[in-house]
Amino acid sequence: MSRVILTFGITRRFSSKPSYFHNPGKTPLVYRNVGQQLEISTRRFPNREAIVACSENERLTFADLDEKVSRLGAGFVKLGLQPGDAIAIWGPNYLHWAISMLAAARSGLVTVGINPNFQASEVKYSLNKVGVKALVASETYRNTNYYTILEEIIPELKNSEPGKIKSESVPSLRSLIIPSTDKYNGAFKFCDMMDLANKTEIESLEKNCDNISPDAPCNIQFTSGTTGLPKAAVLSHNGLVNSAETFTKALNLEDARICGILPLFHCYALLVGKLAAIVAGATYVIPSPYFIAEKALKTVVEEKCTHLQGTPTMYVDLVEKQKELKLPITTLKHALTGGASCSPQFINDIRDVLKIPAVRNAYGASETSANAFIQKFIETEENNLTTVGSLNEHLEAKVIDPNGKTLPFGQLGELCIRGYNIMLEYYGDEEKTREVLDKDRWYKTGDQFILREDGHGIIAGRIKEMIIRGGENLFPKEIEDFLNAHPDIIESHVIGVPDRRLGEEMCAFVRVKEGAELNLDVLKQYCKGKIAHFKIPRYLRIVKEFPKTTSGKIQKFKLKEMYESEEN
Repeated sequence: MSRVILTFGITRRFSSKPSYFHNPGKTPLVYRNVGQQLEISTRRFPNREAIVACSENERLTFADLDEKVSRLGAGFVKLGLQPGDAIAIWGPNYLHWAISMLAAARSGLVTVGINPNFQASEVKYSLNKVGVKALVASETYRNTNYYTILEEIIPELKNSEPGKIKSESVPSLRSLIIPSTDKYNGAFKFCDMMDLANKTEIESLEKNCDNISPDAPCNIQFTSGTTGLPKAAVLSHNGLVNSAETFTKALNLEDARICGILPLFHCYALLVGKLAAIVAGATYVIPSPYFIAEKALKTVVEEKCTHLQGTPTMYVDLVEKQKELKLPITTLKHALTGGASCSPQFINDIRDVLKIPAVRNAYGASETSANAFIQKFIETEENNLTTVGSLNEHLEAKVIDPNGKTLPFGQLGELCIRGYNIMLEYYGDEEKTREVLDKDRWYKTGDQFILREDGHGIIAGRIKEMIIRGGENLFPKEIEDFLNAHPDIIESHVIGVPDRRLGEEMCAFVRVKEGAELNLDVLKQYCKGKIAHFKIPRYLRIVKEFPKTTSGKIQKFKLKEMYESEEN
């Protein structure tokens, strides 16, 4: 027995069955580490381009990449690094980022991606949180000199010998590696690291790669929360390789040329982009060190890219820039959006303006190795526009209420995921680990979600972003999707703001088209009769741009700060 109700602009079917879904998959999981996966792909595609770094004018085949990875990995071992040691990579999307990550994996080291925008206190926290022993740091990022920041963190650096750093503020750190032709005190040159080990040591590294357990830690992702310091999610080789296998099949990446506009330190780019490209034997094209819409579009044309992966805000910028440039985009076959909710209007814009026939949503988190739900190649139009697809192979999902009870299909609650893809732990934080990972290894995502009997999912937003207005539970995503359909609005984001009478009210921050005249009265008139009166934002703020993370996510807490500063 089921009943039907219309909400979130779609038809929801309520069922009496508990919302548990298992997708056993059609093919078995693999059991190998990242280094072994690179070796397999190199044997299959030795002469195929693996990475194209446009800004550095570098092109590496799989054979080239494999050789550099082994040389650098043996260099890491020569420094005295042991399996399980943490090595951090701090910088934007340069070729050395990808080589360093793969070299560390082949050596049994655990890579730690550090946001290239981080400043001294944030870098210091990250290095100390996971006991980093070696750091690969870019020379500069935009107008920031990384070595100057490191001197602030580690005053002893300028008087240190390479590989012998002794710091009171970062006691675990011993080695600093900088990709530069210049010499920096206390640091190895990246190019010198490539030649540090001899042939015998390189061959030994390659043989020892088979001894690295697929269950061992491979990568640490710092996940930003709404409160407190970032948590460090530890991901295994097994979780990363099998998630990459999943996306290779789901996205049909064989022979693909992927335009990599996402930051490599982020799980989305690292897994769905770079590691999936390795599994598939695809070419990963890096347009620029950081996202520039014009550069990305020109790279798509020049490099004949077939696949594009980005966040919704990146696609907004790409669409607006393409309207201006009108480039002859003819090779793109597929666009994937993830990292945040994407409204139906944005999906249609991507199709129409960027001329991409297949635009698909995916859903995941750092803690799930970026892997959970994805849209199939053949979906109904309703599924394409309103869901994040269906549950991926070999995973389990359920939706629970605040007391942990499994809700029926079709009801809104917190999504939980279980499977090979789930993080091992939050590094050094048993309490936080227990908060999100129960004894049966169900991961509580913190997302409001609707799970259907067919395995498809609909995301309503973060639980902590839910707005309670006079007893009504309001979800920003629903209102944002509606506002984004306004002809003058490019992008909108809704937040809850304090209200003495109702507890919370809504403020819509919007970016409008050039020359558009939008005010609160016009917006309210547009909403009237189309959505419930209590869903109409009470306040409106027009902005030229939104505060974003490096990975393209909107920082809603900064929108709250903007609103509060105006009120005060």
